[in-house]
Amino acid sequence: MQAPKAKKIPQLLETHGHQRIDNYYWMRERENPDVIAYLNAENSYLKETLKSTEEFQEQLFQEIKGRIKEDDQSVPYLKSGYYWYVKYETGAEYPLYCRKKGSLDAPEEVFLNVNQLAEGKAFYQVGGTAGTSDLSTLAFAADEVGRRIFTIHFKNLITGEILEDQIPEITGNFAWAADHQTLFYSKQHPETLRSYQIYAHRLGTDVAEDLLVYEEKDEEFSCIIHKTKSERFLLIHSESSISSEIRFLEADQPKGDFQLLQERIPHLEYAVDHFEDHFWIRTNHLAQNFKLVKAPVHSPNLDNWEDVIPHREHVLLEDFDIFANFLVTQERSNGLCKINVTPWDGTAAHTIEFDDETYTAWISTNPEFDTDFLRFGYNSLVTPSSTYDYHMVTQEKVLLKQQEIIGGYDSGAYTSARIWAKASDGTMVPISLVYKIDLFKADGQNPLLLYSYGSYGFSTEAYFSSSRLSLLDRGFVFAIAHIRGGEDLGRNWYESGKMLNKRNTFTDYISCAEHLIAEKYTSAPHLYGMGGSAGGLLMGAVMNMRPEIFNGLIAAVPFVDVVTTMLDESIPLTTGEFQEWGNPKDKVYYEYMLSYSPYDNVEPKDYPHLLITSGLHDSQVQYWEPTKWVAKLREMKTDANLLFLHTNMEAGHGGASGRFNSLKELALEYTFLLYLEKMI
Repeated sequence: MQAPKAKKIPQLLETHGHQRIDNYYWMRERENPDVIAYLNAENSYLKETLKSTEEFQEQLFQEIKGRIKEDDQSVPYLKSGYYWYVKYETGAEYPLYCRKKGSLDAPEEVFLNVNQLAEGKAFYQVGGTAGTSDLSTLAFAADEVGRRIFTIHFKNLITGEILEDQIPEITGNFAWAADHQTLFYSKQHPETLRSYQIYAHRLGTDVAEDLLVYEEKDEEFSCIIHKTKSERFLLIHSESSISSEIRFLEADQPKGDFQLLQERIPHLEYAVDHFEDHFWIRTNHLAQNFKLVKAPVHSPNLDNWEDVIPHREHVLLEDFDIFANFLVTQERSNGLCKINVTPWDGTAAHTIEFDDETYTAWISTNPEFDTDFLRFGYNSLVTPSSTYDYHMVTQEKVLLKQQEIIGGYDSGAYTSARIWAKASDGTMVPISLVYKIDLFKADGQNPLLLYSYGSYGFSTEAYFSSSRLSLLDRGFVFAIAHIRGGEDLGRNWYESGKMLNKRNTFTDYISCAEHLIAEKYTSAPHLYGMGGSAGGLLMGAVMNMRPEIFNGLIAAVPFVDVVTTMLDESIPLTTGEFQEWGNPKDKVYYEYMLSYSPYDNVEPKDYPHLLITSGLHDSQVQYWEPTKWVAKLREMKTDANLLFLHTNMEAGHGGASGRFNSLKELALEYTFLLYLEKMI
């Protein structure tokens, strides 16, 4: 079967006197039958070309699925006299939300069965859930398309009845007032999908009567509503990528007016919780790596902020949690997470110790104030996801649950390590890697998958994946490049990989790839890259810069048409991301973004084998970006390598819904890699 060929309809785009011809601009027309026909043709081409692998794909899917405990559940947590948890039943795609009153030995109550709600639907996802403080009513948000546009439904938790109230076309973010009747929720702009309004809905009233409480008029900001841990305050959190502004309201005064905590100031970010008579605030005020301050509830603005944990040059304060007798902080130093416990009584603080060389740890769900136990999560590249209760006085760790790998898993058969690569400017970049010991040879012939993201300050954690075992057990090395643009080594690591420093992200990744080759972990004929969304941009940029060092790349829902997208403020996310990428209406940023935009830099040359995935209903990276990119690559590339575009016609940015459906897409990606390695 021949590869699809898209028709060319030249569109002249001009900015700052510079002209670009976009032959595939027309693919933005979502309802155009020619667009749908092209997407279907690409899907058919992939299916036909890899037809010989269909049986293997199914076997691989079953293999990956077979490691997952189907009748599984989360670790229950105690709140308001009930133990709450989520569980899955054998053969079911969707979760059951459950609770037990007073004791884990009490009868189980399934208060939300998502399998029933999803019956007969191609896509179904429950977003937020929240119960009133008297536990009489549950609100839950459902998306039936995959575009992250939700409808709020209500359920009477006493009678089990689904109420007539429905709030359509909202973000999935909401919080109850203390009167058990008023729900505050955020609503998105109908065109850009920016979360920009907060409404109040009273049960039993017409949605048309809902009160607009707040509207965020700055197009670079979005807003959400949430509650403090104490549940005393409702908070409206407005945020851009460089600035925050929070308003607060006593939760038992839902008809009151929200008060401003601290007005927005460029480059001032802060997040708030409440304890006793103070707001506790994580902020970057005069603190690039953030610090913790507190301020009186009655006068919480910047003038009254008092340092609790001052700024530290080499320690990033990522999160904090407050208990009646302890302050807990989640920090990052030298690229690794640390959890510190500080008693309020002035006795010595201490750090929870972890053994692995590279790992991930985080503060988990801790809704209760008056407890000596901290719930935290932990995993590593070789340690399955684990949930612990930690006694903050005795310093004893109790493993409550570790992810069970069906069929058995021997962590001793694998090894993980952290190595460092020198970037083009001399900066040392960490790489986490894992492989099966008896399949590894230090001769450069190992197939290696190098994953990375590198944007928005999101740190790429060294996490465990049971699915990944399907690669490791076939001799693959898996590596994570902790490149600039993430926050892996602190806030400066992020700042050094955004805006006019963005190219550091791409050159760091290339340096990591070259280092892995030089150290004989792999070689160019066996090296593969993978990234999604902004990580897909990474794949597109590095393959334009250094295509010869990769045998294949997987770009999932890739953000690749950077300049055109960032010039179009009608596209969801665009205006809110000017502080991440720059605003191309400024010529300096236009020219810089144009220098790396994958779509704009496609050239007549050889490229690696490529698998590119997309979702027709994606609200974050519009489907036309990867579609146009593939069409242009088909037009211009000079090699005979594989080029596939797989579009999920029923899903959005996160792919297929359900617990196992998404594994079929993962099986396709792994099949692509193993096919290139001639392992199938």
